[in-house]
Amino acid sequence: MTTQDGRRIVRCYSQDGEDRVDFDVSKLAMPEPLREAMIAALVARTAPDAGLTSHHSFNKSYRYLVEFDRYLTELETVPQSAAEVAPRHFDGFYDHRKAEGIKTARHELVEVRQLLLRTPGISDALAGRLAGVMPSRPDSEPSHSYSRAELKRIAQTARAALRSAETRIRGNRELLAQFRAGDLDVSSDVHLRRRLQILDQLDRAGDVPRRMRNFAGQVQYAPENWVMSKGKIPDVFGWLYLKPEEIAAAAVLFGVMTGQNPEPILKMTAAHHRADGGVGPGTAIVGLRKPRRQRRAYMDLALSQVPDWISIPEKPDQLATRDILHTPFGLYALVHDLTARARHFVGGNRLLVAYMSSGGGRSSSKGRGWRPIPTDGALISKLGRTWNLPSDETDEEGRPLPMQPLRLETLRITYIELHQKPVAHTERTAATRYLVRNRGNINEYRTVIAETLTAEVAKAQARSKITTMTAEQVAQARENPEETAAEMGLEPTVLKRMLAGELDTVLGACTDNTGGDYNPGEPCRASFLLCLDCECARALPRHLPLQVVVHDRLAERREQMDPLQWAARFAGPHAQLADLLDQADDAAVEDARKTAGPAEHKLADRLLNRELDIR
Repeated sequence: MTTQDGRRIVRCYSQDGEDRVDFDVSKLAMPEPLREAMIAALVARTAPDAGLTSHHSFNKSYRYLVEFDRYLTELETVPQSAAEVAPRHFDGFYDHRKAEGIKTARHELVEVRQLLLRTPGISDALAGRLAGVMPSRPDSEPSHSYSRAELKRIAQTARAALRSAETRIRGNRELLAQFRAGDLDVSSDVHLRRRLQILDQLDRAGDVPRRMRNFAGQVQYAPENWVMSKGKIPDVFGWLYLKPEEIAAAAVLFGVMTGQNPEPILKMTAAHHRADGGVGPGTAIVGLRKPRRQRRAYMDLALSQVPDWISIPEKPDQLATRDILHTPFGLYALVHDLTARARHFVGGNRLLVAYMSSGGGRSSSKGRGWRPIPTDGALISKLGRTWNLPSDETDEEGRPLPMQPLRLETLRITYIELHQKPVAHTERTAATRYLVRNRGNINEYRTVIAETLTAEVAKAQARSKITTMTAEQVAQARENPEETAAEMGLEPTVLKRMLAGELDTVLGACTDNTGGDYNPGEPCRASFLLCLDCECARALPRHLPLQVVVHDRLAERREQMDPLQWAARFAGPHAQLADLLDQADDAAVEDARKTAGPAEHKLADRLLNRELDIR
């Protein structure tokens, strides 16, 4: 299409239809017949279902076309048409870019190949070359993730930014509410009156008070002079709304705690489903979209109120229960609340929205206004430069070197490496694309496993241990239940039911289904594995066979599962069961192992597969 100023542009829409970007093809300097053919190729390459789905991929295709155009037009003999583009031009472009020191030369050649394959009128010789072998991947250093210490610095800085923003916004919301309720006397304070006038206009109209002025024959609406005296306009908008850099900090935290791809994070929706029903530990299910997955592009992400093991401090007791920014659900709930009014002015249901003082990303010509955060990563990179966090590496004088650029892609690599599991891709992709290419921190990963094992075992040993009854104590209780019940702090009827097996759970017996720490006053819904540290649980000799089977099953799973997952989930119960077995003599344990039948083995499998949990 042609613009009013005579420029010729190719307009591309993202696959979800939400965004568009215009590329100026009138700047191509190659001869017209060749230019028309290459423009047609660009249109075909960026068309729906052609393989490119986002601004980022569109921009790369256009940018590499511009570089190919520059290369061709600087040759002594410039090809005049698509038929004159020869294999030597294709290979020469690669050699030229390598000679310029461009590290992405191979990627550029691959994209130019895709364009030439769609170019009408190319020669058979060029078509044959395009079907041939591409240059091998250069021997470069593997991609490096952030270290765990670096990741914590990033997360802590992002949390600090959001905590400060929350305090600022909630304070101004409260001030405005008091003013509207008539609880503030502003008659003698002109500065407070002006501030409240700005807050009221920001809340009602999503803008600061403005005045009309004529500038160079054009009517403009500029902020009132007394508004300008309050500070920079983006900072004034920040009185009631998250600033763009704070929205970027929220995106960074989502990357730290979910490991999702950049685009699904930046385009996360505010529409969600509360799987918890609004009670208990919060869980919000949010729909995400990863275009490269094609028919499997749409997926659900569960944001839970459970802190990720990477997120918590070395000493878990240092984590304040009110600090919601250590859980994905808490982060989502906070951002959802702080952007609710902004979303009213933006329209739509995107979560990460803000007022942009100018522009809208690298590939946008938009001016100031309300809009979703751009998906080109420019705000994230800028945020990293502003933070200028130190890395773990030092120079020759021992001074910390700056951390590598802040990118959501690198946060994703780090998440996958530390968790050793795929995120929105297959096990094969995780192994070949992420883990194999990023082994710089494998020793650190092993250290993390050891630290997690130590921490989980320490927590298990610090908890109260299940009370055990010996065979002699059971026999005494049968002969004199009233006296034994008094000694154990139980009602005689409870003791009798426990001895009869009526109160058995899995690994023990429960003396008070509503008196535990997990759901006090309500029927207990905790996993039966948690009976191992519950004060209401009692372990009798008849429970030993099942305890032995579960202990052995956990040991087997240690060889079958990812080490880190096993440490986080089963290291504690395994240590507690080992303590229980140590209290019994070796002969009793071996007898229990031999007498355990199919029923015990089946029940143990159901327990560890979470078939007995209330969910």
